Amino acid sequence: MQLRIIKSRGLAHNSYFLCDGGEAAVFDPRRDCAPYVQLAEEECACIRYIVETHKNEDYVVGSVELQNKTEAEIAHSKEGLFKYGQHNLVDGDVLNVGSLSIKALYTPGHTTDSMCYAVYELAKSYPLMVFTGDTLLAGEVGRTDLLGRETQQQRAEQLHESLHEKLLPLGDQVLVYPAHGPGSVCGFQISKRTYTSIGYERKANDRLQLDKASFVELMARQPLLIPPYFAQVEKYNENGPPLIKDAFLPLKVGQFEQEMVKSNSIIVDVREPGAFAGSYIPGALNIWLNGLSLFPGWVLTYNDAILLVVDRPQDVHTAQAYLWRLGFDNLVGYLCSGIQQWRNNGKDINHLATISADEVKAQLGRGAITVLDVRDESEWKAGHIKGAKHIYVGLLKNEADQLPQDMPIVTQCSVGDRAGLAASILKKLGFKNVCNLLGGMRAWQSRGYPVDRGE
Repeated sequence: MQLRIIKSRGLAHNSYFLCDGGEAAVFDPRRDCAPYVQLAEEECACIRYIVETHKNEDYVVGSVELQNKTEAEIAHSKEGLFKYGQHNLVDGDVLNVGSLSIKALYTPGHTTDSMCYAVYELAKSYPLMVFTGDTLLAGEVGRTDLLGRETQQQRAEQLHESLHEKLLPLGDQVLVYPAHGPGSVCGFQISKRTYTSIGYERKANDRLQLDKASFVELMARQPLLIPPYFAQVEKYNENGPPLIKDAFLPLKVGQFEQEMVKSNSIIVDVREPGAFAGSYIPGALNIWLNGLSLFPGWVLTYNDAILLVVDRPQDVHTAQAYLWRLGFDNLVGYLCSGIQQWRNNGKDINHLATISADEVKAQLGRGAITVLDVRDESEWKAGHIKGAKHIYVGLLKNEADQLPQDMPIVTQCSVGDRAGLAASILKKLGFKNVCNLLGGMRAWQSRGYPVDRGE
């Protein structure tokens, strides 16, 4: 038996390749699915099943894409009303892979169609491992608010029952393989452990210590946001997403310029904020490369025709994979000669000011600037610059009218990445005097400057 974990950065998504006796199952595959095909070739195995734990909302599942490259059958819960797949499972259904049996456990709560999958060795009455999707995470459980606050109590009650009646009884020896790690928007405080066990979670997971009423109350208090791209991803994952098409084409300066003037074009510059600040194409959004795994879902629309500016041509491959996983398929091209050639051709460029923590401290004392903190709610409450205004970067394009037009605005996050995106959003919206606090709160605290906590 072989078990391989395939991690997707940014989304903090884990998928799994389970192989035994020349057959394999893949759990919750991502859309750029070459790793699973490669693993099957390495193990000389046939992928027999593609297994989904639920109708994922934070990334486009790769089941249809992987099936197109293999002869595998897709399996998921019958409660998902899926328009694709061969197996609509109910509680207790079994799939066999080599000498392993994969038993479906219906575990609603995170979503109405959530399934976990317990894996048994041949002739054993107790399971070896369980794939828990977003139901049970390391140190955490899945969120219950995705169908709206009005149904959250019911979902939380269901999740509590699923945890205590379906998962914990499997036994302390069972290894737990969740679909997400820390950084995922599908849980609040997920541990850094890649995998865990039923026994460890029984003792160490605070959520599992609560009675149902206390559990429901806690879940209702969690400060979680729902990115706007979730709605489109859920449609893809119910109906079956389109197959991936050809990705970014290399564009010379003139070709890039022709594309960028089209009405639905959007320029995404994936360079680091410091490089972006030095010179960038007017109107570009600065989503640094690793940030491309999440933040397009907040600031782009599915009608946008995406043009890319990169540091290195090889970054294009990473960028397109990140965008595919979020369902952004309208990938037009990238500036193959880079920003330097753009400048050398005399094309228009803009600059973005940067500022140090010392300068911010001095100007705040004179009331000469507005500091805009674009981190999430939990980071803000953990400590922020006194007098700063708080708008999460994902909400900024719709809430920028709260900001003054007649005063310099300093965008600030933890180190400067999200602040760079925020600054580019404000510049695109027409704000003239914007700068980025490079180093962010880390630089501010390193200088020994005070922070406020709480609201």
